[in-house]
Amino acid sequence: MSQSLTTKALTNPPNDAARDPRASLALIARYLAPMRARVAVLIALLLGGIALKLAIPLFLRAFIDAARDGALTSALAATAGLFLVFALADEAANALTTFVGQDVRWRATNALRADLTRHCLRLGMPFHNAQTPGKMIERIDGDVTELSNLMSDYALRALGNGVLLFGVLVMLAREDWRLGVAYACFVAVTLGALGRTIGFATAHWERAREAAAELFGFFEERLAGLEDLRAGGAEAWVRQGYHDGQRALMHVERRAFLLGSTSWIAAVALFTAGNLLALGMGAWLFQGGAITIGTVYLVFHYTEMLRHPIEQLADQLRDLQRAGGSLRRVVGLLAEPTRVEPAPEAAVAVPTGALKVAFEGVTFGYHAGAPVLDDVGFVLPPGQVLGLLGRTGSGKSTIARLLFRLYDVDAGAVRVGGVDVQDARLVDLRRRIGMVTQDVQLFQATLRDNLTFFDRAVADERLLEALEALGLGEWYGRLPLGLDTELASGGGGLSAGEAQLLAFTRVFLSDPGLVILDEASSRLDPATELLIERAVDRLLVGRTGVIIAHRLGTVQRADAILILDAGRVSESGARLDLLADPTSRFNALLHTGMEEVLA
Repeated sequence: MSQSLTTKALTNPPNDAARDPRASLALIARYLAPMRARVAVLIALLLGGIALKLAIPLFLRAFIDAARDGALTSALAATAGLFLVFALADEAANALTTFVGQDVRWRATNALRADLTRHCLRLGMPFHNAQTPGKMIERIDGDVTELSNLMSDYALRALGNGVLLFGVLVMLAREDWRLGVAYACFVAVTLGALGRTIGFATAHWERAREAAAELFGFFEERLAGLEDLRAGGAEAWVRQGYHDGQRALMHVERRAFLLGSTSWIAAVALFTAGNLLALGMGAWLFQGGAITIGTVYLVFHYTEMLRHPIEQLADQLRDLQRAGGSLRRVVGLLAEPTRVEPAPEAAVAVPTGALKVAFEGVTFGYHAGAPVLDDVGFVLPPGQVLGLLGRTGSGKSTIARLLFRLYDVDAGAVRVGGVDVQDARLVDLRRRIGMVTQDVQLFQATLRDNLTFFDRAVADERLLEALEALGLGEWYGRLPLGLDTELASGGGGLSAGEAQLLAFTRVFLSDPGLVILDEASSRLDPATELLIERAVDRLLVGRTGVIIAHRLGTVQRADAILILDAGRVSESGARLDLLADPTSRFNALLHTGMEEVLA
């Protein structure tokens, strides 16, 4: 475990798209483009704030010189009043800039999170099989949070700080050309020193984000298996794994932080030199009569103003290095190839009603090596039910996954309703196929949302009719809030039979043309199984069915039988014909005990 957290997280290279800086810039531009008006307002506020900051020291210089020359109190009060007005306007501009910047940030990053989620849902199962839920959460939300500064006023503030630097140099040169030259050299040296630190830590922050994602994945897996870990006495092993993961994350983050801090250390040293420059040149020019005492203060004030944008640039460079690692990971994730789908105008519609199913010489394997299905072929006419039998690992569930096009075949073709699944729109294909497995996923949401998958367009009357039709009327009558009753995540508080019947109700509401039952009653007691069998009968009326089973009772309603053995069709035919044939394998299974032979 510690091996996976300490080495895998640090050796996962980004793809080519993630290495291309143009792809990163294009990503930022893509999500800021819809908010051009807000970005324009943000730029105007930044420029207005810069103008105010440059003007405020002029009032201070005027006040000091006027006071030294013995100006009237009214004149000093007027200057002070103007100073206060400009200062308040500067604060207001800062507040509005922050507000608009945060608005831009959340709009852009929420759009990016939605697109990342949508993109991941279109990625093939091989990609998702290689990820843990915790890691995916970190990649979709954690990385986007890290680079959110790039989607707000942060990048614009960095640009604004550059404008402010230029403005300060112009104002200093306006006072005396020697000040302009001296401070232009100072800023050039400072920015050159900071520029050399850019990129020092980007790769290390990227590794830190990867290590954090691995740690989140570790948490998710161990929490999911908490009962088994406790029962097996593996608490010490989990603690050690947590310690190893945290240590790996600490090492890469510490290195990234230290390298990223070089810009801040360089800035502190240069600021000290800047203050010495301000005091030295101010004293020299004042003694030479070139400037007034108020201008000496002005020079010092502008020097302090240089400190603020340079400090911010140093901090921003360090944060941008962190965001750079996350940005590369986001670009890399978006560059992952999705399953190829036909264009909407070229997609073939899956017909309504009971669907014909055909496998034509299908060969498929999950990984390199022996195929899970090898030249499998069969035809299931519309409205008939196929009983799919075979030992564990023979390929039964794989057939269901290929019907949904969770994977693409290596050879041959899978047809549903006469349409090759690779030519159909995935959303339409999956609407026409319903599936119930032995593991029912329920969400922490209302009964209504669990039945409709959060589709509020389904009328309550239809939900109540479906619950009654599938034998859940009495159970529903005991619920305190009816359809608004909150169900626990994972089906807590429900019996296995109630959860299964809710899964049947979901499929019934979607009105598919093909229903797949994958070991749907393998864990139920006989009384509950009888309720399920009635629900199955109701569900299969007018629909094509595929029943994947180990148990004899679940295939009694099948019109045809197909037996798989090591990924190949061992026997197929009409159930009654095979039952009447004493030499058939199906007949032998019935007499020897199918549960024992196929287990």
